[in-house]
Order: sequence, then structure tokens, then C-alpha cells
Amino acid sequence: MISYTIPGMFVREHEVEVPLDWADPGATITVFARELVDPVRRDEDLPLLLYLQGGPGGKGPRPTERSGWIGEALKTYRVILLDQRGTGRSTPITGRRMASFATAEEGADYLASFRADSIVRDAEHLRTRVFGGAKWSTLGQSYGGFLTLTYLSQAPEGLTACYVTGGLASIDPSAAEVYRRTYPRVAAKTREFYRRYPHDVERVGAIADRLAADDVRLPDGDRLTVRRFQTLGIDFGMKPGYERMHWLVDEAFDGDELSDTFLGQVLDRSSYAGGPLFAALQESIYGSGAGATGWAAEAERALHPEFAEDARPLLFTGEMMYPWMFSEIRILRPFQGAVEVLASRPQWSSLYDLDRLAANDVPVAAAVYYDDMFVDSGLQLDTAARVGNLQAWVTNEYEHDGLSAERVFNRLTELVRSVGGGVRAG
Repeated sequence: MISYTIPGMFVREHEVEVPLDWADPGATITVFARELVDPVRRDEDLPLLLYLQGGPGGKGPRPTERSGWIGEALKTYRVILLDQRGTGRSTPITGRRMASFATAEEGADYLASFRADSIVRDAEHLRTRVFGGAKWSTLGQSYGGFLTLTYLSQAPEGLTACYVTGGLASIDPSAAEVYRRTYPRVAAKTREFYRRYPHDVERVGAIADRLAADDVRLPDGDRLTVRRFQTLGIDFGMKPGYERMHWLVDEAFDGDELSDTFLGQVLDRSSYAGGPLFAALQESIYGSGAGATGWAAEAERALHPEFAEDARPLLFTGEMMYPWMFSEIRILRPFQGAVEVLASRPQWSSLYDLDRLAANDVPVAAAVYYDDMFVDSGLQLDTAARVGNLQAWVTNEYEHDGLSAERVFNRLTELVRSVGGGVRAG
């Protein structure tokens, strides 16, 4: 076992072998996690906090200093940063791996093994194998909240308390309903961006006009299309997203041509090089029981002509994945056949046990960001009303990345302590 110290944090690394398919053990993969603890308390018997990263396809944080929610948590807990299967050092899914499958169906079956139910089984294996079966609390950010609801459905006996930030999934999963609600939210966010920076309306339009008229290439050789440019609106769901977009378009032109600075930044923000699983499984996280997801974001977009590539002012899109991305974006091309199969898959494993959630007695505190662009607050509040022992803190002070503020984690732990759950501050 490797151990070392980052300033303010003692670190241990853990790896366990788990089945690729928990329902049919055979082939195995590796799951990796980092354990953080206050260096002066490294030998104490401290409670455990498992962090469930957003995504899908998000690896655990790589901390460089003791700050933010991690700094707060280390006052009380050993913090476990899990690289969910398929990410980071947990047998990552790569284009090379996807290209190795003989058929698209084989690739789809492989991808389907990386959903929430398998991640929860991995976490339980890690808890019992590495941490001696001690119960732990969880902190789920965004998709980590989806995982939390699956955890409460499958293995609540392993949990002492759950904290969720911007991630109470609908427990009646429907990709179509999610996008029906989020397209208007993205449109509103774009209008707010233009209200804040009205001179960017013309500049964004000029960029789109140039992309529509010319064959503009990104540094990796991909063509930059208007629709790929529109996907950068995903950043509007984060607190500084408007500002990042403003500074991006501020330096878009070098004379009459699009600048190398602009093109390089667009590539960084839209290539999915750091996490292709995020795009590949985005709609599949809503598959549960009978029914195909059916490229729901693409179908809903067709009902909103205001998002057309030639509409002005140009509207950006958000956390939506489209079939064309898997042909236009180099990193995603090896996934194309498999994701097409997944989109038409008629039957999925069930992610949530509604009866068990209704009877839940594990204390849960959830931050519901009222203006969240990614996880609709209406759907979150419906879930909150249907999960036992859950307290919802509704706020419009934060965007989807509100966990970056220390107050959010502290507020959630206060809520759980107020009903006699969790642990006292150390």
C-alpha cells in the first residue's frame, strides 16, 4: 500500500479487484481509491466519508491543498476519494479499449457495466474489504447524488448518513422529461449571459457565421461546427461560467480569422479527452427498467427551433449529448457504435427501489440549487418528498458547483446532526 503526505493531508492508496459484471462474475477490473486523513490524526479511529463524484464518468478529486469541503471534512473524517469504475486509475475506459470490440453490441454491453448499480457494488466491496466493514457516510455531488439514491436502494446497511449537493435524481427516471425541463433552463441561462455581456451577442453571432461559412479546424484536426461551439454552454451551469465564456469570445478573432488562442481553448473544453465516459453514458444514467432512452436530448432539441444553428442571438446548449458528437469529435468516435446500441436498448437494470427509499431511515441532507441548470429543482423536490428521513435545503445562492463553498458542506452536516445523525465535529 502506497502512502505519502500532501501538505495538510496524509494519503493512502487502495486498489481492489472487482467483477466487470457483478451479476455474472468472470472478467475483472480494478477499482482505485485514495484515503485522506489529517496527518496528526492518522492513527485515530475516525469515521469514514466516501465522496461520490459527479459525472457520469468523473474521477475522484486530485487535491493539491487542504481547502474547501475537503479541508472541512478532514476536521472530523477520513475522506475516501473513489475513482468510479472506468475513470482515473480504476481501469479507465478509453477509445482504444472501445475500438477493440468485435461488434457494437459487445461495446454496449461493456459500457452498460459502468452504471450506478455496479458502482455501488464496488463501493460496498471497498468498504468491507479495505475498511473492515465499518459503516460510512457519503457525500454525493451531482451524479454522486444519483449514486446515493441507488446506494440507499441497494445497501443502506452500509451507511450512517448521506449528503447530496445538486444531485437528487428523479426516482422515476426519464431522459425525455429531464431534457423537457432543462432546455428552457439553458435558454434562460444564455439570455442571462447576453444580458450581462450585451456586446457578446454580436461577437458570438460573428463566430457562428464564420463557422457556418468556412471549414475551420481545431488543433487536433476536427472541424469546429456551430453545434459543437454551442455545446460550450454547459459551463453556464457553474458559478463563473458566464465569465469564462466572455473571456473566450473576447479573444476569438485575430484580425478576420478565428485565433489560435480561441481554437485551442475550444478544443480543451469540448474534446472529452479527460472523460469520454461522461459523453458516452450521459443518457444511459436515466435507463431503468423498460424503455429506451432514444437520444432524448436530440429529440427534444427538434422541438425548440430557437436552438437552431442559424438562429440569432445564438443559443448555447447544456448537459446534452447528441449522436453527431460521436462522429465529429475525435476522442468519441470509437464509442459511436456502442452508444447507438445503448440509445435503443429496450431494457435496463432498475436503479431505485421505491419502497425501500420511502422507508429509508438513513439521515439524508440534500442541497437543492433552485436555479440548477443540470438537475431540475422540481424533480429534485419531488424526490425529496418521496425519500424517508431526507431534509432538503433549497437555495438560489449557488450554481451546480456550490460544493466549492465550504458553507454548503457545513450546512448539510448541521442538518443531519440536528436530527441526531452523523458525527460530532472533531
